[in-house]
Amino acid sequence: MKQQKNLNQNLKNISKIVEWFETQEDLDIEEGLKKAKEATELIKETKEMLKKAQNDFEEIKKELEKE
Repeated sequence: MKQQKNLNQNLKNISKIVEWFETQEDLDIEEGLKKAKEATELIKETKEMLKKAQNDFEEIKKELEKE
């Protein structure tokens, strides 16, 4: 359940960053770079979480097929 919460939080944070970029009239390059780096880390972390979730589902599926 903790993983799900972290996944949801990561997606919300990525969404906030995207929204920030979309609402900027005069983009602050330094702040934009900081946000882009933060988004990159969140995306990498989220991809790892999704891969783990997929592996967990595969394990569950294998267990169900044994029965």
